[in-house]
Amino acid sequence: MTQNEGQNIQTQMDMTTSTLQQLGQLDLPKAESNFHSITIVGQIEGHLVLPPQNKTTKYEHIIPQLVAIEQNPNIKGLLIILNTVGGDVEAGLAIAEMIVSMTKPTVSLILGGGHSIGVPIAVASDYSFIAETATMTIHPIRLTGLVIGVPQTYEYLDKMQDRVINFVIKHSNIDERTFRELMFSTGNLARDIGTVLVGKDAVACGLIDEVGGIGQAVKKLEELINNR
Repeated sequence: MTQNEGQNIQTQMDMTTSTLQQLGQLDLPKAESNFHSITIVGQIEGHLVLPPQNKTTKYEHIIPQLVAIEQNPNIKGLLIILNTVGGDVEAGLAIAEMIVSMTKPTVSLILGGGHSIGVPIAVASDYSFIAETATMTIHPIRLTGLVIGVPQTYEYLDKMQDRVINFVIKHSNIDERTFRELMFSTGNLARDIGTVLVGKDAVACGLIDEVGGIGQAVKKLEELINNR
């Protein structure tokens, strides 16, 4: 065995070990694809760093990926997979605005949950899917921690809430009255106001385009790419 062959074998072993440690499997399927997928899971981390035990999606990691996808001529479309509880409002809106401004076809798929600020991200794509058992929680914007009780604070919250509402109704088929009713509904959530939509309910109200899974999402994205 030559020195180069030995180095190649060692490199392959190191890659296999790394894949096993990070992904829990020995090898990944190697298939050519003309689209890229991004996953948004856990809590969307914004300007404040969350505790290490929280599973987070950092918006400063997602935004450069979106820029790279937009610039890469070999990538023809984007698939966004969501299973998020929400998180930082401004970070979520930044991601949503980036997605909606892309020139390449985009499809989103909610698996598990697309709650809170995950709603604008889900509707930012050209076409959206939700799994049959997945849920979406719609509620007013909330702050945690110390809040100074002055009129400016409430005005700020109202303006931020209007930003979210206007974005959602602009990029989905739901009307403002229905969305506000879902947002401020009482009795659906314990000790809180808002509404939980499950699968087909999110489609029925016009928030999401279709109930489906990964197969339908990939097929739709390929269709959009071919049409584009």
